[in-house]
Amino acid sequence: MRDTFDEYVRARGRHLRRTAYLLTGDPHVAEDVLQSALASVLASWRRLRDVADLDAYVYTAMVNARGRWWRRGRTADLPMDALPERPGRDETGRYDEYAAMVGALRAIPDRQRAAVVLRYYQDLTEEQTAQVMGCSVGTVKSQTSRGLVRLREALVEHQGRAGQARVTAPTTTSRGRSDDE
Repeated sequence: MRDTFDEYVRARGRHLRRTAYLLTGDPHVAEDVLQSALASVLASWRRLRDVADLDAYVYTAMVNARGRWWRRGRTADLPMDALPERPGRDETGRYDEYAAMVGALRAIPDRQRAAVVLRYYQDLTEEQTAQVMGCSVGTVKSQTSRGLVRLREALVEHQGRAGQARVTAPTTTSRGRSDDE
């Protein structure tokens, strides 16, 4: 049982860490949120053998863990007897455009950010996103639409302050799909 969980985390860990980072906008909070979500998933691992889309289940756990983290408030770090493993190389700062996008994502409300990240960064359908967020498809559509508007505004503001190269938010076609899809 534990072996299959470890295999899943090894295979999907980097992807899940990136998703947590996009949901939180803070690498340290993202690690806490991901750790909390994975602990929750591990506790339910025996029941999850029949889950059709394990990633969606973990995304739901991350969205819920993030909500709990914010409701609980920012708490101080707990001291540890031993230092954790050294983290891998931080590649999130490699690209200025990526940093600008993450900065803009931080500026939009939580539900809108979750909808945009799940739809356009994780490429989930509206139905899958609604299931992960625990809401209706209509709510996903409205939160995504509003989130993209706010994201574009935040990018313009961020670029104006930083004087950086132009970074664009995902745009949607009349079918609600991203131009990049």
